[in-house]
Amino acid sequence: QVQLVESGGGLVQAGGSLRLSCAASRSIFSFYAMGWYRQVPGKQRDLVAAITSGGSTDYADSVKGRFTIPRDNAKNTVALQMNSLKPEETAVYYCNARTFRGPNWGQGTQVTVSS
Repeated sequence: QVQLVESGGGLVQAGGSLRLSCAASRSIFSFYAMGWYRQVPGKQRDLVAAITSGGSTDYADSVKGRFTIPRDNAKNTVALQMNSLKPEETAVYYCNARTFRGPNWGQGTQVTVSS
């Protein structure tokens, strides 16, 4: 299994930017994909962005053009650069890694966007 540790969450004003980081406990080179999900209380956890081992990316329609998901295999990290944040994007953001053993999740980091 893989331990994932997220950082970078916090409070930001609407229209602002925030960068989340996810550090893996071992090499991410062979991971099928890594991604970021978010969840608000009482709702399902939704995909925000993902990147495959080959560098292909997938974004939720609501974040296209504002969020990016850079992956650094050398540092075993994946980030989520979030720009032009909206209050409705307040949520707990989770890092995910898909390996041949299955999915792995971080503990989550809170992002709060004030209006």
